[in-house]
Amino acid sequence: MRAARLLSLVLLLQNRGRLTAEELAGELGVSVRTVYRDIESLSGAGIPVYGDAGHRGGYQLLDGYRTRLTGLHADEAESLFLAGLPGAAADLGLGEVLAAAQLKLTAALPAPLRDRSGRIRERFHLDALGWYREQDSPPGLAVLADAVWNQRRIRVRYHRWAAPQEVERELDPYGLVLKAGVWYLVAAVAGTQDAVRTYRVSQILRLEVDEGTGFERPAGFDLAAFWRDYLDGYDARRLRLQASVRIAPAMFSALPDRLDAALVRAVQASAGPPDAEGWVTVTVPLESVELAVPTLLSLGPEVEVLAPEELRRAVAGTAAAVLARYRPAGDGVRSSSAEASVASSASAASTAKP
Repeated sequence: MRAARLLSLVLLLQNRGRLTAEELAGELGVSVRTVYRDIESLSGAGIPVYGDAGHRGGYQLLDGYRTRLTGLHADEAESLFLAGLPGAAADLGLGEVLAAAQLKLTAALPAPLRDRSGRIRERFHLDALGWYREQDSPPGLAVLADAVWNQRRIRVRYHRWAAPQEVERELDPYGLVLKAGVWYLVAAVAGTQDAVRTYRVSQILRLEVDEGTGFERPAGFDLAAFWRDYLDGYDARRLRLQASVRIAPAMFSALPDRLDAALVRAVQASAGPPDAEGWVTVTVPLESVELAVPTLLSLGPEVEVLAPEELRRAVAGTAAAVLARYRPAGDGVRSSSAEASVASSASAASTAKP
């Protein structure tokens, strides 16, 4: 561990020039005192590292010195596929390994390419996480990744949406997928290679790895291809409720900022000609009445549900409850009149015109 850190320190100085003890400590994840001890050890071993005092000082290598100890070991080579996703590498327990591999690769490059690599890193940054989302970092992810890599069978207690919500599963883990900051496990029920399913890792309540039982991955199993097929069928499985909705012109043009891409595509494909008021009637695919109500209410008064009647009643009922909740004290007559109007709209759902 210390030998690897000393090499990383030398490579940092070789790649970046002068660095302060505080900067080195931050890069290596150690204390400043540890950096001082490491610098002394390197000097004692004959590495030409020296320091300059003052607020613009720091440590650097003697001009022209370059280490040739830049070979990658197996773990570092395997981590390189995560080079653009340092957060994912850390989740899988490969953060330090990836950092060491990148340092070695940079040190091995000729000077012009090394400088070009540095400019790219300064000017381009990949952040694959969606807005308003936090990185999903389940505590057992590194253990699960080890089981995937070593092909070890696992037993899990899993929380799902359908009843019964907590189930026990014995699985052969084929791979892990990071989708929009959320980790998913792709696994087959133990002993049944055809029953491949996806499981959200954060929903695994308990994980046990059977170190004594391995499994054989199906010949030719392609994790990326499986995931593409899974996504292709996801919306078809999820969006089963077809709602007929009138949308005002301003809201219709604003939908890409308000709904997810699958819903927007369906709305745009189903849009009919504008009516006399400019409103457009569309078909919106939704998951269920319960989940559709908050989605449609979030669009405000510029949408009107026409069908199914159950959904129209649910939207009207929720709107009436909101009015009742915010009714000013002593304003019962006016609020009751508003609620009656909303209730009347709900009862007229079956006769509403498109």
